[in-house]
This record gives sequence, C-alpha cells and structure tokens, in this order.
Amino acid sequence: MTILDEKYELSNGVEIPKLGLGTWFIDDDQAAEAVRAAVDIGYRNIDTAQAYGNERGVGEGVRTAGVPRDELFVSTKLAAEIKDHDQAVDAIDGSLATLGLEYIDLMLIHSPQPWNDFRGGDYAEGNREAWRALEEAHQAGKIRSIGVSNFQQQDVESILQGATVVPHVNQLLVHAGNTPSELLDYCEGQQILVEAYSPIAHGAILDNAEVQAMAEKYGVSVPQLCIRYTLQLGAVSLPKTANPAHMRSNAEIDFEIAGDDMDALRGLRDVDYGKHSVFPVYSGR
Repeated sequence: MTILDEKYELSNGVEIPKLGLGTWFIDDDQAAEAVRAAVDIGYRNIDTAQAYGNERGVGEGVRTAGVPRDELFVSTKLAAEIKDHDQAVDAIDGSLATLGLEYIDLMLIHSPQPWNDFRGGDYAEGNREAWRALEEAHQAGKIRSIGVSNFQQQDVESILQGATVVPHVNQLLVHAGNTPSELLDYCEGQQILVEAYSPIAHGAILDNAEVQAMAEKYGVSVPQLCIRYTLQLGAVSLPKTANPAHMRSNAEIDFEIAGDDMDALRGLRDVDYGKHSVFPVYSGR
C-alpha cells in the first residue's frame, strides 16, 4: 500500500485520495495524456478548474484512462469571476459538458473575489449566490461534494450565513514557508478538509538551504519532503506536473517527518516567488 491508495473522508462520507495531480499550466491538448499517465502510475485524484482552460483535455483523459469512472476523483472550480446564481448554474453545467462527465466529484468556488480584485472588495452576497447554485447541483447529484478555494476564515463564515451545506473542502496555498496555521485549525474545527495546492511553492522552495539540508537528512528530494509535509498537516496534497517521472517521484514518500522538523517547516517564512508573484495567489495579498 502506498500513499496513492490512502484516502481522507469528507464530512459527507465521500472519500478523497490524499495525493492528487494538479493540472494548472498543463495545456488542454496535453492534459489527456498527462491524466492517463498519472492514472497508469496509480493516481486517482485529478484536479482542474474552469480557469485552467483544460477541462476538455482532463475529461478526455479521465474517460480514456482505462479504469472505471467511480475509481477516479475529479475536481474542478467555478471561475472566480462568477458571483451570480444563474451564471453559476450555467457554468456548472458547462463544466460537466466540457469534461464530458455525468458527475463531478468536487467543485469549488475558485476565489472569494474575482482575480482582478483579489483580496479586494466585498463579494459576500455573490459568493452566497454561487454557493446556492453549487448546493443545488450537489442536491441534484451532479456534484458529489462542494467547497471553496482561497477562502479566508471571514469568507467561509460569510458563506455559512446562508448555507445549508458546510463546505466540504477549502483548497489553499499551503507549503513549507507558507503555513496558515490559524486558518488550518479553523477549517479542522468546521470539519472542512484542506487541500494544499502548490505544495512545492511553485518551485520557489527548491533553493532554500534549510529545506535542502532537511531533505538530505531524510534521503529524499526537496519536492518529496514538501509533499510529505503537507500530508502530515492533514491536507490533501496537489503537486502539479505533466512529467510522468515527477509524478512517480512525488508519490514515493513513504517516510515520516519528525515532530521537531515539522515545527521547523511550519515556522519557515522565507519564500520568494520571484516572477510568479504576478499571480494573485503568490502576490502576498
């Protein structure tokens, strides 16, 4: 049994594999091949988004991967700009059609604000309207579980004011060097599972001397250490790659990080995203 066989259970009883494949920056015409390669290696958790522009390819990969659909956990995300019930309804149906799937395992609101106003204005009512559309799709069986992404505690609390379903998941930027401990504790208290995207800090952590030394101590690579770190935080880990060799390596994490080393990684704060800081999620806002 490897990490690819291990699962968490969401608050509604749905099981989600602990390690998944992120597909951000994988072009639509390459996504199917990447998904098939991942499934062949043993991955059963595939994450995409409307904003990635590769739902068609991801869906093709899922449909042609050679394993039963119910063995795969497929996630996508409602575009961050959609803050309206009817637009959300149309977009949910649009994702189902683009993916070519009868149901989606998890669908998230991608951000509490549109990307051009990230961490800016008040979109509370729009988020509640989008959430209502997700709840309806969940009730109708189109989506097995629903959640949010990039939501701070106040954003989640705002959703809960009008919700009949507590988000099952909050997908967050979590990695050594960026561990939002209070938010992780809040989500745990609400039985909201955290998914960690960019567990390798979009590559920014690779040159950190402290992390390099710790990885050497365990006889693993920096990416392997960082993925293991997010799993030991109790999160799903979603490293993104189209390279089968990296997919295999990312899953070879059969080791345990000791408590003092977990504390050191949790306290790490020195990460420079460099050119990637142009993306809202890495901007420090």
